[in-house]
Amino acid sequence: MTMRKKTAGAALALLSVAAFPAVGGDPAAGKEKSTVCAACHGPDGNSPSPEFPRIGGQYEEYLYQALLDYKAGKRKNPIMTAQVENLTPADLGDLAAYFASQKGLYQKR
Repeated sequence: MTMRKKTAGAALALLSVAAFPAVGGDPAAGKEKSTVCAACHGPDGNSPSPEFPRIGGQYEEYLYQALLDYKAGKRKNPIMTAQVENLTPADLGDLAAYFASQKGLYQKR
């Protein structure tokens, strides 16, 4: 393997870690904080309404990053922006951990 390929591989690995940082939130704490979320997403993150995304069972890192992006204004949604406005990164991590621990969508076989 050439030095260029090794360097490119290392850079790609570093980029993927930076894109989805390890979260490690507390699902029990997230459940306590999820009351407001349940109004749209359902208590377990599986909204019965097609108007709201199902977040139950999604990857914790993905959920955490999405919440951070709403807070930073990178994702545009006035409802979500208002919901995360006063939450800390630890709160976001706990919520991500809780919803990630729930059962999500499944495929029929």
